[in-house]
Formats: sequence, C-alpha cells, structure tokens
Amino acid sequence: MLWICKQCGFRESVRKYYWRCPKCGAPLDVEYEGSWNPRGKGLARYASSLPVSPTKTLGEGLTPIVKMKINKIKIWFKLEYLNPTGSFKDRGASLSLYFAKKLGYKTAVEDTSGNTGIAVTAYANLYDLKSIIYMPKQAPKGKKNLVKILGGEVIEAPSRAEASKMVLEKIKEPGVFYVAHIWSPLFIEGNKTIAYEAFEQGFKHGVLAVPIGSGGLLLGVYRGYKDLFNWGLVKEIPFILGIQGCSVQPVYTAIYGKPLECGESTLADGIMVSNPPRVKEVVDVIKRYGNIVLVNNDEIIKALKILYKHGLIVEPTSAAVLAGILKALDYGIIDPGDNVLALLTGSGLKTHDILDKFLNSR
Repeated sequence: MLWICKQCGFRESVRKYYWRCPKCGAPLDVEYEGSWNPRGKGLARYASSLPVSPTKTLGEGLTPIVKMKINKIKIWFKLEYLNPTGSFKDRGASLSLYFAKKLGYKTAVEDTSGNTGIAVTAYANLYDLKSIIYMPKQAPKGKKNLVKILGGEVIEAPSRAEASKMVLEKIKEPGVFYVAHIWSPLFIEGNKTIAYEAFEQGFKHGVLAVPIGSGGLLLGVYRGYKDLFNWGLVKEIPFILGIQGCSVQPVYTAIYGKPLECGESTLADGIMVSNPPRVKEVVDVIKRYGNIVLVNNDEIIKALKILYKHGLIVEPTSAAVLAGILKALDYGIIDPGDNVLALLTGSGLKTHDILDKFLNSR
C-alpha cells in the first residue's frame, strides 16, 4: 500500500501516518490492489476491496435499504443512521482507528460538529485509545453528551474553524493521531462499502443522492461504483445528485462561479464545511456525472416531517437529502420514473433538542 498525492506526485510506502501530503499539504490517497471477493458480513465482507482490514468490529456496515414512493419517485433509502453509533462515520472510523492502533498511537484526536466525534470515541475505545474531540460550542448538545458518555474528552471551541485550529496545536505532541476525517483517505475507503452494499442489495443504476459536507461521502460512493464498473459488475456509474445547504455552499460556488442567495440551512450542521480540502475532485465528479442543488431550513423541515411520518428517524442533515431530491424533481434535474438511492446519514435520536424546537414551531 502506498500514500500518493495527485497534486505533487508524492509517493511513499505506508510505514508511517500522514494526515495530509508532507510535501505540498494536499489531501492524500492510498494506492493498493483491490478485488471483488465479498465474504462474511459488515465491512469485513469487503476486506479484499479495502486497504486495511480491521481486527475488531462494533457491527458497522450492512445497513438496510427501505424502498418507498414519495411524490411519484421510487426512493431507495439506505439507512446509514442504523450503524452502531448512529451515522455512516462508523465505516471510516473503523478503518482509521484500527490503523492508529496498528501504528502504535495512544491518543486519537478529531475536530467535528458531532457524528465523527461519537464514532471516533467508540472505535478508539474498541482499540484502547484515548480520545479527545474538539467541537464547536453550537454543536448539538445530544452529540456532545454522547461523546462524553462514551468516555471521550470534549473540548469546546467558539466555532468550527476554531476547533480545527485547536486540534492542529494538539497534534504537535508526540503519540497523537489526528483522525482528520475531512482529509482522510481511509474515510473515503470506508465509504466505498456503501456502494458495494447497495449494489448487492439491488441498486445497480439510477440516481445517487448524497449530502456534501467535506465531500468524502460523495467521493467514497462514487469510487465504490467506479470499482464495480471497472470490475464489470455494473454497466454505468449512477447519476450523482449532490446536496448542499444554502448557508455553506463551496461546491456549488465552485461550479457556478458565485453563491446563490436562498436562505439559511443552519439545521444541517453535518454539511456546514466551508473549505473542504477535496473540493476540486468533488466538483470534477459532479460536472462529469451529475448535478448539485441547494436547500434551506424550511425545505429541510418539510422533508424531515415527511421522513418521520414514514418512520425514518433521522437528523436534519439526512432530511436535506430528501429536500434535495424533491427540489431536483421540481427543477427537472431528475425524472419521476427514476430510481433514487438516498443516503440517510445520521440518527435523529442525537438531535432531539433541535428537533423539538423546530418541528413544534412550524
């Protein structure tokens, strides 16, 4: 397995950890020989297709798909919020924390608005690592409490940007592993397994609806379907519908040249990443294979109520996906007859404090 940097050409055998390219500071990827030989359950089923194979598990992966018709669209909801800690972040955390343990680290640190911190703490516990999670003050209280209950140390920062600055000071200390999920190729590799599972569950073509924060989820499922295409298992890569919020829209702005005034999307905290490091790659994928829409709080609340009525207990970031699908239908980006795979990324049980305020006031 090799670290590779697509920007400057850096290549090095994976004997030590880099959270970004040591030569130019760009995001790294991992190069390895993968193959299609699914055996077993969960993430371990795809060991032949991944760069590392964790030795322990909390039962991550193998999330169900529920098919429903909403506004005449056949939607395949992939229930990623049923992962062990309530979000898709368990897939990347499983690989990343195993890697940290394998390299001899004792402490794992991360900056996050919530779900990644919960996942990192849980998988750090699995491998007997200490976890320190830097979170913005405005992060959902339920998520901060879960990190603490799991045994992680929560350090509050005035903002998401300040949390990132604080963690960079911490990793100057020896023996500290920076998970760096918005940079980490291991999180992207973990997300590829969503595509593998969806394929085995019957979704072979159509529209793939994905929320965009750092872009790692979109890149992961795209690369997963690209693998399946290269192995001759699917005939084409799905149309990719990216969804961002109106408040923070770096990918949309990069594609169209300027931001769009469309309200606020502060409810969708999971996609409020203002400067994603892989934005160019995300833009390239969307330009080649799909399109992007923006959603606001009112549209998110409307979608959230629909999802709850159908028994899907998700957080607002997940509801942004349905809001984006409905908007794409109105705009003619997708058609009523399309099959749509919608990734519901996080559990609403962790955001009940926010949901109580907004659902009961509208």
